[in-house]
Amino acid sequence: MTERKPPGVSFESWVDKQIREAEARGEFTELAGAGRPLPAVTDAPYDELWWIKRKMAREGLSVLPPTLALRKEAEDALAAAAAAPSEGAVRRIVEAVNAKIREVMFKPPPGPPLGLKPYDVEEIVRDWRERRET
Repeated sequence: MTERKPPGVSFESWVDKQIREAEARGEFTELAGAGRPLPAVTDAPYDELWWIKRKMAREGLSVLPPTLALRKEAEDALAAAAAAPSEGAVRRIVEAVNAKIREVMFKPPPGPPLGLKPYDVEEIVRDWRERRET
């Protein structure tokens, strides 16, 4: 629909004509979602980003504030350290996450406080050794 509304024609009748012609050409057949009910309307307030949130949920994406993402990364690092094949690997994993924690501690990013301090590498290595011995 690239043509302009002709002067002297009411907007409503011009739009109705455009729709009627498009229907006649079959432009409304086989549209995505045809025959399915509309999404339920909730009592939630209007959110301008509703479509982005729905797309992210459909794609399985999530965006965390940097500090929360680092907390998750620190948990994953501890789990990876516990399953590491060697003491050297444990040290590398913990030292890498400690560097990120220190960086956030000294220049806090936006979002909730981190609430973490660097891990004691020797303590984690000692725990790793103890789990290996049993």
